[in-house]
Amino acid sequence: MSEVRSVAPRGDLFGQRIREQWAGQLGRRLDVLVAGCAHDEPLVLDRIDTRITGVDEDLPPIRTAVAERADLVRWSLGDLRCVPLPPRSVDVIQLSFLLERIQHAELVFDRLLQALRPGGLILLRMRDRKSAYGLLDRITPSWLRRLLWRHLVAAGTPGPLPAVYGPVTSRDGIHAFCLTRGLMITDDQEATSGPAMGRIGRTAVTMTAKLTRGRFPSTHDEIAMVIRKPQNHFARLI
Repeated sequence: MSEVRSVAPRGDLFGQRIREQWAGQLGRRLDVLVAGCAHDEPLVLDRIDTRITGVDEDLPPIRTAVAERADLVRWSLGDLRCVPLPPRSVDVIQLSFLLERIQHAELVFDRLLQALRPGGLILLRMRDRKSAYGLLDRITPSWLRRLLWRHLVAAGTPGPLPAVYGPVTSRDGIHAFCLTRGLMITDDQEATSGPAMGRIGRTAVTMTAKLTRGRFPSTHDEIAMVIRKPQNHFARLI
């Protein structure tokens, strides 16, 4: 699948695509599922009728963060391989920094896709396992991650959460996943948005990039994509 670059500014990319989706549905209410609802700022959806629900793992820092969100109509925490998700029940899935921290990420992604209506959108943000930050995050011992966490992130950021980084959590991994399921990637961006933005994190990822001779670059830590589920009923059923 060829790489697609967005023409929209990253900060407004998801909002713009949701506005286009809403306009294409003639103003019908959009049902939005936030998967990984402990992370990410709520979408700015002025004058768009939405109903937003959330799902995530059941971990203490996640439960605290989700309970503080006022934009969710309801939410459910637990094993994402079996959390109740009615088929074809949502128009948009906001998949936020979830895949890199869970086991069986492909199975969970497939379950989320079953809940997405034909023509629906996935707004994906994740840390890139093939970035210098992704490498550091997955090889750093959990005790050291806990020790350093509050020095690397803004106050109130939930975590540190597990760092699994399965094969799907890279650009190549997502492109391969989408290709085998008939999904179309319409936007594909890189950014630096996490702990690598701070002085300590920036120094660590720069050193990692140099030590790996650029195989794990320090130019970004995040991948953001907009993925569309096909309308065609002859496409593979997912």
